[in-house]
Amino acid sequence: MSEPIIKALFLDVGGVLMTNGWDHLLRRKVAEKFGVEADEMSERHHLVFDTYETGKLSFDEYLNRVVFYKPRTFSLEEFKTYIFDAVRPFSQMLDYVKALRVKHNLKIGIVSNEGRELAEDRIERFRLSEFIDFFIISSFVHFRKPDPDIFKLAIDVAQVAPSEIVYIENTLLLVEVAQGLGINGLHYTSFEATKKALERYFGVM
Repeated sequence: MSEPIIKALFLDVGGVLMTNGWDHLLRRKVAEKFGVEADEMSERHHLVFDTYETGKLSFDEYLNRVVFYKPRTFSLEEFKTYIFDAVRPFSQMLDYVKALRVKHNLKIGIVSNEGRELAEDRIERFRLSEFIDFFIISSFVHFRKPDPDIFKLAIDVAQVAPSEIVYIENTLLLVEVAQGLGINGLHYTSFEATKKALERYFGVM
């Protein structure tokens, strides 16, 4: 049986194209640097994070509830700058996606859970709009993975069949959700493993 012809590539951002924007590792690092009570911050984070990530709170509002609910010796802007500047690109993966897009005339879409300010910073900082055709981001569309509707929206925007899409994601459960809709899901663990797995669809680059 031949492999389907792939017309679109859906990608997560954090953990696939670059480091995660605001995960537990960065929260722990930030708590240590700024002397914030890590356990209390984590508890407050989990209470409000879904609301923030679906675009119902700004990043400032989120941080005011999680960190700045009492006086601090550092400013909100200092705290935010440290978070924004912590991101690091996965340059090999970014270059590979750009090359795939050109060679195979692919539609490239982002399907990501991310707060608006972090998402917009990454889009601008790494010039993602130069090679990404559309952004289905939780804070833009007001629902988040693992809700299947976020994938259905991406399929509608791409105007291709699920079998003609490969979705690359670093969280296995979310790969499985996409696969349940007929999308070809690929669990990202490293650049080399991902490149090897994509040869099934695109051949050797």
